[in-house]
Amino acid sequence: MNKIKTLDELAVIIQDLKKRGKKIVQCHGVFDLLHPGHIRHFEAARKEGDILIVTLTKDKFVNKGPGRPVFNQRLRAESIAALESVDFVAINEWPTATNTIKKLRPDIYVKGSDYSDPDKDLTGEIKNEEDAVRSIGGRIHFTDDITFSSTKLLNMHFSVYPEETEGYLKDFREKYTADQIIKYLKDLSKMKVLVIGDTIIDEYHYCSAMGKSSKENIIPTRYLREETFAGGVLAAANHIAGFCKEVHLVTCLGSQNSYEGFIKKHLKPNVKTKFIFRDDAPTTVKRRFIEHAFLSKLFEVCFLNDRPLPEKLEKSLHLYLKGMIKKYDMVLVGDFGHGFIEKNTVEFLADKAGFLVVNAQTNSANAGFNLITKYPRADYMCIDEPELRLAMRAKFDNVEGLITKIAKSVKYKKVIVTLGHKGSIGYSPKEGFSATPVFSKEIIDRMGAGDAFLSITAPCAARGYPMDAIGFIGNAVGALKVLIVGNRSSVEPAPLYKFITTLLK
Repeated sequence: MNKIKTLDELAVIIQDLKKRGKKIVQCHGVFDLLHPGHIRHFEAARKEGDILIVTLTKDKFVNKGPGRPVFNQRLRAESIAALESVDFVAINEWPTATNTIKKLRPDIYVKGSDYSDPDKDLTGEIKNEEDAVRSIGGRIHFTDDITFSSTKLLNMHFSVYPEETEGYLKDFREKYTADQIIKYLKDLSKMKVLVIGDTIIDEYHYCSAMGKSSKENIIPTRYLREETFAGGVLAAANHIAGFCKEVHLVTCLGSQNSYEGFIKKHLKPNVKTKFIFRDDAPTTVKRRFIEHAFLSKLFEVCFLNDRPLPEKLEKSLHLYLKGMIKKYDMVLVGDFGHGFIEKNTVEFLADKAGFLVVNAQTNSANAGFNLITKYPRADYMCIDEPELRLAMRAKFDNVEGLITKIAKSVKYKKVIVTLGHKGSIGYSPKEGFSATPVFSKEIIDRMGAGDAFLSITAPCAARGYPMDAIGFIGNAVGALKVLIVGNRSSVEPAPLYKFITTLLK
């Protein structure tokens, strides 16, 4: 255990070893399941110099999806420290090795042969690491020896999923490879997407309960801190912008407390915006009070005017859209029922849009008044089970039967209904039904998971991908999104690619 050091300790040790003429070699990785391939990799790396140091990815940065790493950072460090070929081990402080290389200043940075082709690096980090080691006068070296997949071995022997999910993944692996699914997602990059819908500013005010008031039937709380997120259709645009290079957002802001500066700052650079300002309203804000320990939502205060858009503004919106809507491969409607998209705009979109994607969300402000059936057509519809049941006025009917009915009656070509802990079910008249179980093992915050699912599966549907592949992608997205607090960040390509690889190895 004397081999395990902090990065600061290791930097001092390396400086002293270099003064004594020792050549320092560094390896870096997750090393979740230590196997013969790793051992031979370390032995080959050791031959390149005098001292071998191994740095490990910290648990919170492993980013391979729910249930990973299987072995925590301390166990991984102890396992590697037990190897004779390794002189020192440290747990990294950053998500990647770039800063670690600059801090430790090895003479040689060693990676396995599977990283020698930068185009196959899912994270795109190998180029940054190579630049970092060259910037300190070192070089990168790729070992060429027998390789094993830790992910594949973990999937075989350390399953984190129930039997039903494992059975689904086994069958899915026989039909699709990780490379195929990732290629589907990479091929979305050239799509032009128009996103239209309600802006929501989500505020999280974190509190701690102090106990019942002695005089009133209330629970007093102590204010701790707050966060503000770009929610509603803003979050949808950000999710899509990670996968599609050209995204145009059309949304409504209130002239009173518009949040325009905040919104521009929190949208990705490739999101072009068109704001419609209404003088009779503030930009919609949903202020949630959160018990900080378990992220339990205590209550919510909404600042909004959800009356329909004034006629003059609605006409100017239609005039703007008419001149450019045909330029886009897909139109995604994020309809939260807050007054921006009403009957005339629904009819306009249904008539003018090419590939139309819709979600009409039911929430406390519009319950029973913002049903998906308000749209006469859609090429892809994605809603949750309660929204489907409310729209079809059927509390207990079979979900598959309800999907078939709504697809026929309202001309929906592709439908996915999310089912919470039961996963999702997709349908198209040509392909029939395809069910996908959940891939999440831990839930931090459910808010925005459905929006992320819709946003990233929508361009997949527009490209005509198979419904079972779309369902798989959506549930993988959902599993990553429930690990993110609010809309603190989007579901990004690299973590999604890594998670898909983890699932399908």
